[in-house]
Amino acid sequence: QHTWPNKTSFIVNQAAEVGPDGFSDYSVTTVTIRVVDLNNHPPTFYGENGQQNRFELTMYEHPPEGEILRGLKITVNDSDQGANAKFRLLLVGPSRVLRVVPQTVLNEAQVTIIVENSTAIDYEKYQFLTFKLLAVEIDTPERFSATADIVINLLDTNDNIPKFSSEFYIARIPENSPGGSNVVSVTATDPDSGLWGAVKYSIYGSGADLFLIHPTSGIIYTQPWASLDAEVKSKYNFYVKAEDTEGKYSLAEVFVTVLDQNDHPPEFNQNFLEKTMIIGAPVKIEAVDEDAEEPNNLIEYSIMKADPDNIFDINTSTGEIKLKPYIKSMEIVQNITKQKDCRWSVVVQARDRGSPSFSTTAVVKIDITEANRLKGPMAAFLMQSRDNPMKALGLAISIITVMVLVTVMISTIIYFRNTKSNRITPARRIIRKRPKDQRSWTFRPWFGRSDQSFGKFFTDDETSGNHSSLRAKPPAPSAPVLPPPPPVHSRPSERLRSVPTVSGSMASRNTSRSSSWKTSKNTDVAQRSGQNKDGSGISSALVSELKMRIEQKINEANQGYYY
Repeated sequence: QHTWPNKTSFIVNQAAEVGPDGFSDYSVTTVTIRVVDLNNHPPTFYGENGQQNRFELTMYEHPPEGEILRGLKITVNDSDQGANAKFRLLLVGPSRVLRVVPQTVLNEAQVTIIVENSTAIDYEKYQFLTFKLLAVEIDTPERFSATADIVINLLDTNDNIPKFSSEFYIARIPENSPGGSNVVSVTATDPDSGLWGAVKYSIYGSGADLFLIHPTSGIIYTQPWASLDAEVKSKYNFYVKAEDTEGKYSLAEVFVTVLDQNDHPPEFNQNFLEKTMIIGAPVKIEAVDEDAEEPNNLIEYSIMKADPDNIFDINTSTGEIKLKPYIKSMEIVQNITKQKDCRWSVVVQARDRGSPSFSTTAVVKIDITEANRLKGPMAAFLMQSRDNPMKALGLAISIITVMVLVTVMISTIIYFRNTKSNRITPARRIIRKRPKDQRSWTFRPWFGRSDQSFGKFFTDDETSGNHSSLRAKPPAPSAPVLPPPPPVHSRPSERLRSVPTVSGSMASRNTSRSSSWKTSKNTDVAQRSGQNKDGSGISSALVSELKMRIEQKINEANQGYYY
């Protein structure tokens, strides 16, 4: 018997026969033998070194999805032929983590395993993953199969950050605790292995100056030199940081409350107090406790001793002292003691509600008086000022200071207003004195006169023949002198242009009609010469009218400003 693998047919070429005469006789024919395959071989897995049913791979956690596990060299084969060599591949293990390609094989194939879920390949959950690779025949009665184990060993990576057990921590510590006192302990964990899982603690922030933290244990304690005082500051907050070796970190906030201790007694402003009491109205005393919290800073008042006794009542919460209800007039007050005085003493105690409790006392001199005629806030202020004269002095100084400041402000405003106004219209600063009427006296000789004017003096007005009035009207005020125009530096190429101005002396509108012929003639000559010289055709009457209006405007402005 011979075995010819993979052979399905055989051919016989010749058949020979030898006769008696020594001659051979033969014939040639073809015979075909077909070998039918039997399903007698199961699928088989092969590795690099031959047949193998266990495969191992070492890789880092969280490979990217879709990555091929190239470290696995797997081949699957079925030696049968045809339908007997068709089988299916299955990967059994953690669901939807890896998948196998191809899923259907005919005879032989290279097996490929691909990452499907990267998150599931986590070293912190599994240090290794185990899968079974199955090859199962399809559509054969025998259903031969093969199994191979796939083991994936995972390596850790620093894929986690330290995480605190809480997002914030609340701590309380009594004030005046010695330096180095424990405040609170914080905890952070890093699931990574080795050095990647080691956590180092530190604190920072504006309120962290008085505190320290142990770098490995996470215990927070006060600085050796720190002194916590609830009256100075009772709330602190800062941040604590947990960091691994590669610098990955997380934060948590710490709130520290300094608990108040009753370490301050109540205190009065003075041990000896003077008060003025109006009958029917209380007087108030007040003590201050510097403790930060209740009940350490709550004060109760009581009368320890009074002279005379059983005259006053005190409000234990507010410290208001008042007379007994039956004392309603000065007559009753004066009849209480033999001296008929109205100035009494009271010893008042102020005690806090802390534990242990502290107290202090003060002597209060009370001057009893009746209500005066003054009413309202001023009366109350004056009565209070009797006990505190510096308060009245301070008020008087404040009023005087305000008045001085208001006066200075008003003067400054007026000064700057005048300065600004003078810069705009400098002519308003000029006030000219109205000129007096200068009269010339003429002496007439006595001879040659037959009338009664012998030996008299006459003015020019009298000689001019104007006898309608004893005195001529004074001339109109003249215009103030205008400031000179600023110098204009023109270019050589520019032509100088003359600016027409209004000049001349003022003349009264009501001039005497009995002027001499010589004066009127000179005026006509001056008008003609002015017209010929300027060529403007403006008469002297128009000039006088214009100048008079200008002067009237200036005078009105000056009168409105200075008066």
